Amino acid sequence: MTQETAEHVGVLLRDARGEKGWTQGQLAAELGTSQSAIARMEQGKQNLSLKMIQRLETIVGRTIVKVGRPAMTHLRVEGGRTLSGSVDVNTSKNAGVALLCASLINRGTTTLRRLARIEEVNRIVEVLTSIGVECTCSTPTICRSAARPSWTLMPWTWRQPAGPAA
Repeated sequence: MTQETAEHVGVLLRDARGEKGWTQGQLAAELGTSQSAIARMEQGKQNLSLKMIQRLETIVGRTIVKVGRPAMTHLRVEGGRTLSGSVDVNTSKNAGVALLCASLINRGTTTLRRLARIEEVNRIVEVLTSIGVECTCSTPTICRSAARPSWTLMPWTWRQPAGPAA
């Protein structure tokens, strides 16, 4: 989220809270967070997860952030070669996020093993799930041991919008 977007969200949140006649403390109690976190949100200085944005939208009764574009973008990738096999990479945060994003170009099932369970990975998984990718984790709890979970991403397809009737 850019700083400008965060500040815009803060203004929307402050206006919605004002319309309900709530204090920051009352909104914090509804969300299960602190008053200082609400103050940071309203100033655009608090990172918001998708889950927090959903909770905010439910409580204040209005859309805060619209994700995606309103119309379908028509893209077609041509050329290239069919790839299969496995790739050994390090298990850093950036490598995990990059592999999750790269899995979008794979038509088959992608299994990522020993992927770090960190907030950035969870956010990418939320985004992938929101666009129709089925993501399942072999270990649903946060792993604190040396054995890391594996993620399985099932294939997905874009739905083309219906063309104009001829």
